[in-house]
Amino acid sequence: MTPKPTLSTVAREAGVSIPTVSQVMRGTGRISDETREKVLNAARKLHYLPNSRAAAMRSGENREIGFVINQLGNPFNAEVVGGVVDLLEAEGYLVSIVDTRDDRDRQKRQLESFIQHGRGGLLWVPAIDTPEETFDMLSAQGIPVVTFLRHASRDLDHVGIRNSEATSTATQYLVDLGHRHIAYLGGSDKTIVRNQRIAGYEMVMERNGLEPPVVWNCEDNKLAGLEAMTELRTKHPEITAVVCNGDMVALGACLGLARAGLRVGVDVSVFGFDDIQDAAVATPALTTMAVSPHKLGRKLARALLDRIDDPEMPPVVSEVSAEAVIRETTGAPAKPC
Repeated sequence: MTPKPTLSTVAREAGVSIPTVSQVMRGTGRISDETREKVLNAARKLHYLPNSRAAAMRSGENREIGFVINQLGNPFNAEVVGGVVDLLEAEGYLVSIVDTRDDRDRQKRQLESFIQHGRGGLLWVPAIDTPEETFDMLSAQGIPVVTFLRHASRDLDHVGIRNSEATSTATQYLVDLGHRHIAYLGGSDKTIVRNQRIAGYEMVMERNGLEPPVVWNCEDNKLAGLEAMTELRTKHPEITAVVCNGDMVALGACLGLARAGLRVGVDVSVFGFDDIQDAAVATPALTTMAVSPHKLGRKLARALLDRIDDPEMPPVVSEVSAEAVIRETTGAPAKPC
């Protein structure tokens, strides 16, 4: 096996000293253009790559960021990650992404690994029932941390969504259209986010003196949404509209209604949440509460950079409002024949 190229082998190939190669790689020192080009050509020939971890140890600055997220396969999360990576890579950072799948033991292993291998900052969606000792561990390590979606600690920066406000807006829109039998569809765990969204829905139902709220659990994916919509209609045929926990559930619900021969937006209205890319191109196009996941990811990344730049500033909580995007899956309830 060919030995791994080092500063020494690059220096020998270029016919210069090791300090000269080091300065060229770091972009420092008074090096002539001719010498710089000679070193870079040697590095390319040998496929040499600088050891960023060693450089971080020398400079005291770590340019690697960890992102601990939940359910990476959800398109909303994937779009958020895209926004995070776009901004942080433009600022010269490398992002490592792991998925806890809401397993706190898996989360513990991932966080410990990030700490042991060194990360300059951490973006984190805390798993359900994350123990207090996990927060204590991160605090003891002094790593810049920003939590996302689930605001679990007053001592950490946080970027999230005004969930209750958003589902209140969605539910009231359906009420104003004339719907009186509205259900909440999606989610199966008692997360902070879901509880807030259900609270917004229930508040509007109570304020308008409507039927007792119907909260129907299901996983946040298309297949689960399809099956749950079918079950919901069987159990509650009076339902004419649903507010969904996320766009994936909403898109699945639309498929379930179509399979049953019902017209989405006419026989039953469906309101999503997130405004992932698929929402706009679905048939019919999905009405949803938009939070622009890619922009939200950039906002999350910026919050971490601000914390890295100023470690002593007080914790900052930033929550964005969602905007109703009305498309084709909502309309006035159909009049009885």
